[in-house]
Amino acid sequence: MSVAHEVNFDGLIGPSHNYGGLSDGNLASAANAGDIANPREAALQGLEKMRMLIAHGLVQGVLPPLPRPNFDLLVSAGFGGTDAQIIEAASKTAPGLLKAAYSASSMWTANAATVSPSADTRDGRLHLTTANLSTMLHRAQEHPDTTASLISIFSNDEKFAVHGALPMHPDFSDEGAANHVRLCSSHGEEGVELFVYGREAGESTIGFPSRQSKLASESVARGHGLKSNRCVFIRQSRAAIDAGAFHNDVVSVGALDTLFFHELAFEDRNGALDAIRRASSGLFDFKPVMVPLAEVPIEDAIRAYLFNSQLLKMPEEDRLVLVAPTETENTVSTRAYCERLVESNGPIGKVIYADVRQSMRNGGGPACLRLRVVMTDDEIDACHQGVLMDEETIDELQEVVRRTYRDRLAPADLADPLFANECREAREALLGVLDLEGLC
Repeated sequence: MSVAHEVNFDGLIGPSHNYGGLSDGNLASAANAGDIANPREAALQGLEKMRMLIAHGLVQGVLPPLPRPNFDLLVSAGFGGTDAQIIEAASKTAPGLLKAAYSASSMWTANAATVSPSADTRDGRLHLTTANLSTMLHRAQEHPDTTASLISIFSNDEKFAVHGALPMHPDFSDEGAANHVRLCSSHGEEGVELFVYGREAGESTIGFPSRQSKLASESVARGHGLKSNRCVFIRQSRAAIDAGAFHNDVVSVGALDTLFFHELAFEDRNGALDAIRRASSGLFDFKPVMVPLAEVPIEDAIRAYLFNSQLLKMPEEDRLVLVAPTETENTVSTRAYCERLVESNGPIGKVIYADVRQSMRNGGGPACLRLRVVMTDDEIDACHQGVLMDEETIDELQEVVRRTYRDRLAPADLADPLFANECREAREALLGVLDLEGLC
């Protein structure tokens, strides 16, 4: 068994963080559309969450914000001239497109890629497949720049394999690790990979979109060279999607041998659990923890983002720790359930509440903000060191944020051509701290 760590690569929230209301099926995004955002506070909150996890002895990484506004998108839509002319014209004739071009949604790195550690793959390399995010325009533009970032960070071909996004077609709709869970006895040992999908290829849906196709999940598993008997493909319940669970990580989260999920998470719950038990046979004793509908209504679970939490093994704790948003603490049913959870003798023994309210108001909790990458010590040494966080680097990033980010941003402010320059200068300063100037 190799010594391995679950490294959380959080998204560094970008300077264009705003409440554009662009995400169909995301209730928080829709409810707060048009409100005043605080990009500075958002980025500082995210960095403080990273600092907290470092203090608990965890390895923490970061992914930089993508270039915004995305002038390539606007030019492809027929706008031309200088940057200022493009922004002025788009703000007058296509304000929704301008909002998409400015979207800071890459901060939710749970959607950046799907990751399979070297312990699971046939070639013994760590594999990452960039998500195409093809369902939503503001996210479908991310994958070229996300792939470039991943290649810059995981550039050692002997250790890593970075795959580009799947075809940009509804049949291959892929939302990344937000619909993927890995279970294992310990991070360095072979595990079971769960792929949760909302629809079959070619299947149409009524209501909120089912963003992950089964074909996409199967394609990623094939590309990563996973063993078929260690993969489980699970259908998300239509009830969860229609209640606002646009990704599986809104109703389910797993770590090590434990899957923490809502009663309505899966279409065929008993079949899914039996399939996981079969796949994990001989590897570990699977521990399911189901939250009953009678104790936590699905509406409360989604509003409070109980499951969009980080489930972690912290060095000083005997049992798993749930890092939940403060909204979970402030919702009566989820707070009461967490209190009972800790008092039980189950695999989850502690709940820590993190303030990521700026992200939450746009529909992303602690789990959305991180991409889990299980890495051996050799793989950690082989990746780009500038993105591995310590207290000093967090201090430097926060200094840049305080100096370059606005503390209030309304959707109407995106029409200001000077704001595009601010975003570029802020990103360049952040990339300088991370030693990623090649991405400028």
